[in-house]
Amino acid sequence: MAGSPSRVFAALIPAGDDTFRDENRTGLIKTIQTPTCGPQTSGREVQVTGSCELSGPPDRATLRVSVSSSKDSVNDVTNSVSRRLEYILQALRQHEVKGENTTVTKVLRRGDNAYDMEAEVSVVFADFSTMQSVSNVLVEKLDKSVVVSPPTFSHSADSLNKLRRQACLAAVENARRKAREVCGLLGQALGRPLLVKEEDAREWTGQAEEGGAAGGALASLQDSIRKATVFVSSHVYVSFEIRPKDRTRKKH
Repeated sequence: MAGSPSRVFAALIPAGDDTFRDENRTGLIKTIQTPTCGPQTSGREVQVTGSCELSGPPDRATLRVSVSSSKDSVNDVTNSVSRRLEYILQALRQHEVKGENTTVTKVLRRGDNAYDMEAEVSVVFADFSTMQSVSNVLVEKLDKSVVVSPPTFSHSADSLNKLRRQACLAAVENARRKAREVCGLLGQALGRPLLVKEEDAREWTGQAEEGGAAGGALASLQDSIRKATVFVSSHVYVSFEIRPKDRTRKKH
């Protein structure tokens, strides 16, 4: 994951009631000194914008396995489906899949001449290798009455929140670094932050690469992961106080 370059504009604001134009923003920004009870600033600021774009692959995969059967009696159809369900659940236990990540649903219907039962096992995996291993075992060992659907990929709430925070913090860091470089160029020192504002935050999902499915099942799996990858961008506006450089301070 890499951050995009920051767009930076800086201006030195004299201590008086002066106005400057920021070419990156519409209109005029006017700075007025007002008396406050807190610490007074020098009246000089450097104002910058910073941007960052990060991407995060999905961290969850949901595998759905469906079982169906049609029999003359309720007992026969229930036993038929139950045997296959037990094998599926046993395979999950052998792969150390926790029961809290597994959901089983059953539906029984009565037709004209038979009883139909459908069951579905939905499993959420955090380990994609384990998910693929379970899928391969079930496809290999069970008959056509059991259908293993392609996995669907998603993000947990924690992973999305972490990605959003990382993008915002990286945008602020980009703005701070550029502001420090501007102050150094002007022979000044960067002071404390006066304002930090996230002006824009966006999210979108990735797209499949052209020809991604040509490599078979593995390529299709990777293609699904790319489609589910989330991109997050953050654009911030930050204002820092400008201080005179301390000539007596030792350089580190």
